[in-house]
Amino acid sequence: MLDTLPLRDDGHRPPGALGVPVPPASMPLLRGGRPRKTWRYVGAYGDDLMLCAASVHVGPAGQAFVGVWDRTRGELIDAVSLRAGMVDAGAGHLRARTRRLRLDLRTDELSTEATAMEVTSPHGSQYIWTRKLPIRVTGTIHVDGVPRAFDAPGLIDDSAGYHARRTAWKWSAGVGTLTDGRAVTWNLVDGVHDALASSERTVWVAGRPHEVGPVRFLDDLAGCAFREGGELRCAIESERGQTSNYGLIASHYRQPFGTFTGTLPGAGELATGYGVMEDHTAKW
Repeated sequence: MLDTLPLRDDGHRPPGALGVPVPPASMPLLRGGRPRKTWRYVGAYGDDLMLCAASVHVGPAGQAFVGVWDRTRGELIDAVSLRAGMVDAGAGHLRARTRRLRLDLRTDELSTEATAMEVTSPHGSQYIWTRKLPIRVTGTIHVDGVPRAFDAPGLIDDSAGYHARRTAWKWSAGVGTLTDGRAVTWNLVDGVHDALASSERTVWVAGRPHEVGPVRFLDDLAGCAFREGGELRCAIESERGQTSNYGLIASHYRQPFGTFTGTLPGAGELATGYGVMEDHTAKW
């Protein structure tokens, strides 16, 4: 059934319609000699605080990370753990606890009026799946025991599949307002789910998604340009990054937080923009 892929939709399809299992169906731990990779990433980007948190599994191995960029204090608080359970990003909530951070947040994924985007794509001889959804994140972030109220728009990235042994991508996710006052969210990628059509490249305007064409990222992650014309520019403020090597599993990534300016295809010019860029190379 892989010759029918890629397929992009909003997830409202009959069970088994793809011919291969994707969430919420159970996926085997191994397929074609490749381990299943799954993750949930939650990002929320405000004008005083930005955060990202994820729980990741590669076969039986796990990892989690959480980062908070405090724009008012100019401080990045970041933690990585080999315990995927350090981050609890379940339905409707995001919780995490590290030495300096405690997150007790709600996500409106169960009630949001935004439309989700799902894509299933071939990846070598196997396949990969993703679902992206704009959300609002509210609640409390404790930094060194001091509570901070948090309320910001963001994005959930649910992904699963049997990615190639070596996989690399560049990615950007962000939120903001257009010059006409409408809310906007974007998800842009090069390297995975990036076919000419039926890709995961999406811009949501007032919660309604539309696909955009291929995007070219600058090597320094200071922006990206669109095939339709126009570009986004990222003023990098702080950067998460890590190089890890556990033998069979290794990765190198950069993920800057920043503010954005520019024009999004089919949406228009940004009045405000906050989010992340990412450059990630994985051996898994």
